[in-house]
Amino acid sequence: MGKAFMARLREEWPTIALLVVCYGGWAVATTWLAALWLPLGVVAAGVFAALHSSLSHEILHGHPTGNDKINEALVFPALSLFVPYQRFRDTHLAHHRDEFLTDPYDDPESNYMDPTVWRRLPGWVRRILLMNNTLSGRMVIGPVVSQVVFLQGDWRLIRAGVRGVLRAWLWHIPAVALVLWWIVAVSEMPVWAYVISAYIAISILKIRTFLEHRAHEKARGRTVIIEDRGLLALLFLNNNFHVVHHMHPKVPWYRLPGLYRARRAHYLERNDGYRYASYAEIFARHFLRSKDPVPHPLWPKR
Repeated sequence: MGKAFMARLREEWPTIALLVVCYGGWAVATTWLAALWLPLGVVAAGVFAALHSSLSHEILHGHPTGNDKINEALVFPALSLFVPYQRFRDTHLAHHRDEFLTDPYDDPESNYMDPTVWRRLPGWVRRILLMNNTLSGRMVIGPVVSQVVFLQGDWRLIRAGVRGVLRAWLWHIPAVALVLWWIVAVSEMPVWAYVISAYIAISILKIRTFLEHRAHEKARGRTVIIEDRGLLALLFLNNNFHVVHHMHPKVPWYRLPGLYRARRAHYLERNDGYRYASYAEIFARHFLRSKDPVPHPLWPKR
């Protein structure tokens, strides 16, 4: 391999090391821990599957090798089962068009809805979405809500012949099959228990995405800073410094806190003071209370 490639690997050793820890921890969780006590194995496997999703996010931004095919191979097994990597990649990169952040149509990761569409929904659907707008609801029913919406959207795209969507789902089949082979042939965990692990993984990730973006007239004021350096920040690979990530999407995860510390006032001015001190503060304020309405509060009235 070329010198530049090897130099890149030496520079990005934290990501490579974390990939090893992730797969190793997941293997231990699904075998030894599951045999020791199944609930412990289920929760641990869910945590490592969540970490794998965070690493997949790092991969789609070009880490650790700079070679897309090698990078994608590093996260090929679909530990969290439900979302094809290539669809995650494509929708997330579309989400990085900051001028469209929170747009109900053009931001694929927006949790806001066109107020006109909201008014037309049946009452029972609105009640589910209102529950989903609290942190507790997002963690408990959020994985189901987002998966239903995601599948409906991708089915429409497949029927419309949008290039790449069907291919992503076809590539997802062997990625899931590899994980299920391990669960059936090697692990000490039944398939139903691992499905719960995958659900736990997505539930954990919903903590990160719950308030990453807010409705704001200016695009620069829509992205949060959460000044947390605890376990959740590590699990999310410092994406709690989210405005720093959006401004520097090619910067690896382990450099984001340093960038923020060096220019804290700059970033807080940049995002118009959209800041939380920690995830503990978010749990205290929003576990049972919504942060935002479901219909976009700044959407043009029609």
